[in-house]
Amino acid sequence: MDINCDLGEGLDNDAGLMPYLDSCNIACGGHAGDQESMRKTIRLAKIFHVKAGAHPSYPDKKHFGRKVMDISLPVLETQLIQQVEQLFQICEEEGYALSHIKPHGALYNELAKNHELSLMFCELMKKKFPNYTLYCPPHSIIESIAREKHIPLMLEVFADRNYNVDYSLVNRILPDAVLTNPDEALAHVRRIVTEKKIKTISGLYLPIYADTICIHGDNPIALEILKLIRKNLTF
Repeated sequence: MDINCDLGEGLDNDAGLMPYLDSCNIACGGHAGDQESMRKTIRLAKIFHVKAGAHPSYPDKKHFGRKVMDISLPVLETQLIQQVEQLFQICEEEGYALSHIKPHGALYNELAKNHELSLMFCELMKKKFPNYTLYCPPHSIIESIAREKHIPLMLEVFADRNYNVDYSLVNRILPDAVLTNPDEALAHVRRIVTEKKIKTISGLYLPIYADTICIHGDNPIALEILKLIRKNLTF
């Protein structure tokens, strides 16, 4: 099981989180990040031998990429390519390979349910970034399209988020969308790993398969969750 985290988002905890990770997703200018932060995060990943991935998003720093933007698909495609290519260039300069792409925030959630958007994103990957792995949610539209197009996948589940019965994430504006108790997060991850199930916000248990588990870098208890996972679970 791969453990990943969203980093390079302007917080001061990247160096503390990196030793506990297998892979990281680096903000590349859409919702957060600039050339300096990208370079700094890549250098940390290189030190700790953590796989570095691009974390593109709607171009919306005002809302941290967590609101759906009214933007045409061609314009969004251009923006996403620019974000990933900027990070790729810095990786080349630092002598460290980029391994994967994971969409961020509202874009990630929209790709789970929007066929037209997912088709654009998968075609973008095939055309511009064919050698990268896509991190995406299981039981989603983008998973189905990516499989049809033979895009390498890592199915991702979140350690610090609650789920609805349709496998979507509970909206952040609702109570209990984010797990803020480290022990609850550990129990959530243990269930995913050992039982291959998730407990939804309504109490229903759903079958789940994950290749990678994400902890959000902007979660105040991210480091506590990572330490508990590493201490109590073996993969």
